[in-house]
Amino acid sequence: MSRFKPLATLDLAPAANTAVAQELLRSWAAPNSEQEDTRQRILAFIAEHPQNAHQRSCLPGHLTASGLLFDHAGERALLTLHKKLGRWLQLGGHCDGDANLVACAVREAQEESGIDAIEIDPVPVDLDIHMIPARPGEPEHLHLDTRFILRAAEGAVETISDESLELRWFSRAELDSIETDASVKRLFDLVI
Repeated sequence: MSRFKPLATLDLAPAANTAVAQELLRSWAAPNSEQEDTRQRILAFIAEHPQNAHQRSCLPGHLTASGLLFDHAGERALLTLHKKLGRWLQLGGHCDGDANLVACAVREAQEESGIDAIEIDPVPVDLDIHMIPARPGEPEHLHLDTRFILRAAEGAVETISDESLELRWFSRAELDSIETDASVKRLFDLVI
């Protein structure tokens, strides 16, 4: 699995300018027409909101980054039972003003899993745009998600964060028995 890069070899410096996210997405070769359409929609969104597409203050929606964190053997991935959404999802979240999508995916995976010793494939594996329902103080809005594959160090042990109800390692075969969505299954299918 040489596609994974140690974090020390990557530029994970925060980027305030959305041009960094645009560059990553422009250089990404979409594997099919559906993903190309999603890529074009995310790039158009950034062009419409060049100052704040990567901030929660962009009320129509904002960039997010996530990653499917596999165990070192590549057999199971760690999912979070999301506290607000009540579904099993990959690790990830808001960019919070950082347009370095690789760095955001790493940060979110570390924060939500408690595992610092990870590696990442810095090339996106999937893009997804999904609607987040309105909640008190927050209108319905889009998450424009760039997704990566990560790998935990051998023997890594997860620690639950306050964003999760539960963390659990799943094989692809176990996904049909839990409350998740098609995009999580799609991520598994891209790797396994």
